[in-house]
Amino acid sequence: MANEFVETTLVDGFADGPHITEKQVGLANQGLYGPDDYVLSSGRKSEAQVLTNNSIRIFDAVYVIQGRRDVIAANDYTDVGIDNGAQGMNRNDIIVRRYTKDNSSEIEKTEYAVIKGTPTSGTASDPSVPTGDIRGGALLHNMKLYRVKLNGLNIVAVEPLFKVLLDMSTINKDLSELQLYHDKKTLTPTDLGLNTGIWKVIANNSYKIGNAIHLNMEIYTTSIIVANNVYNNAFTIPSQYRPLIDTAVNVTASDGAYKNPVACTSLAKANGNLFFCIPKATNNYLFIDAEWECA
Repeated sequence: MANEFVETTLVDGFADGPHITEKQVGLANQGLYGPDDYVLSSGRKSEAQVLTNNSIRIFDAVYVIQGRRDVIAANDYTDVGIDNGAQGMNRNDIIVRRYTKDNSSEIEKTEYAVIKGTPTSGTASDPSVPTGDIRGGALLHNMKLYRVKLNGLNIVAVEPLFKVLLDMSTINKDLSELQLYHDKKTLTPTDLGLNTGIWKVIANNSYKIGNAIHLNMEIYTTSIIVANNVYNNAFTIPSQYRPLIDTAVNVTASDGAYKNPVACTSLAKANGNLFFCIPKATNNYLFIDAEWECA
């Protein structure tokens, strides 16, 4: 195998020798993660813990600094020193992850640093944080991590300033749930097979998301209610919306003034029969709420 560096643009190809540069990796990472500074969703994600008024512990993280990946080992941490505050004064310090590049050797390094703010008796302002364009050859860039607020001698707040990128599995899960929401289908009483010859609809908020059916409806009848009679096939649910197994349904019955409510026995059966039993003859208004999985 050749020992000399091989010039090539094909980063992922075999070149019979070392051929990948930090610039190529950095540019490729910018295409994957974005051009800015990020903490990846791994480990403790640069979590900060106040130890004393002069020390803050920063736990492990995977930083992406303008495409440069900077990995702190799992369960590792660094204690960052904070200068003393002053009685009666306020100050904001900024903890950064600092990228530097030696102009002669071109060696790149990272470390934690603190950019100290200016004390004031009024409202403290953040100090200026120098940044640079690593892609353009900058020798210094600071990724903001935390604002440390000091009131007198005490650290009173440590505020995160970085962005956390979600991992692909989380993004896929969120997108799938979002797609399900966008695939939400409103279901009419007719869709669900309500016997509209007997039962009339006052309100309906029924829908299907994925394989889940949500039945939410207020119905009534002008027919005479027979107490404790089982009303079979109040709904004859079409096959595509039927529950996989018999499912209990919440039904409350009231009179026409929405008074004297009573609970009813009700079941949505796998064969499509949704029935209920009303214990009072004067209660002809039904409030139905149910959820089940369909095929």
